[in-house]
Amino acid sequence: MKRLWGKGLLALLIKGAGVAAVVAIASTVSISAQAAPMTEALVQNYASAMKSSANSRNVSQVARLVSDDALISLSRKGKSTSLDKDAYLKLLQNSWNDTSNYRYDISVDNIVITGEQAKANVTTNESWVKDGQTVSFVTTSRVTLALSTGNAVLLRAVSQITIN
Repeated sequence: MKRLWGKGLLALLIKGAGVAAVVAIASTVSISAQAAPMTEALVQNYASAMKSSANSRNVSQVARLVSDDALISLSRKGKSTSLDKDAYLKLLQNSWNDTSNYRYDISVDNIVITGEQAKANVTTNESWVKDGQTVSFVTTSRVTLALSTGNAVLLRAVSQITIN
C-alpha cells in the first residue's frame, strides 16, 4: 500500500484525478486485500492451534479460535444444550480447573469450502483424571469455520458427545 500511495496514487493526483477517484482506488485495494478465501490449510491450522491451546489449557488462546458469534450445540443421550462463546469458554475453564492430566486431540475431514467459510467433520478425543478416575470423551461434530483476520475461527458446531 505504501508503494502505491508513494507513486501510483500521487501520480493520479498530479494528473488531475479527483479525490473521489483516489479514495475509490484506495478502497478497492483495501477490499481486495481483505477478501482472501478460506483454504484447507487454514482449516488444518485451526485444528493445530486448537490442539495446542487446549493441551496447554490456555483459555485466551482458545477464545481467539472461536468467533464472538459462535453457537455450539451439544447432544448426549438424547439431551442437548446450546452454548455461546462465553458459556463454552466458561465450561472449558471450569472443567480444566477441576481435573488433572488433561489431553486433547482433534482430527478434521470432509472439508467443504465456500468463499470465506468451511464446513468440516471434526472429531475430538479428550481425557482427564477427576477424583482418581480417568474420563474419556469423544465428540463428533459438523462445524462451520469462518475467516477472521486471515485465520479460521469456529462459527457453528453441532456435536454429539460419547463418554467412554
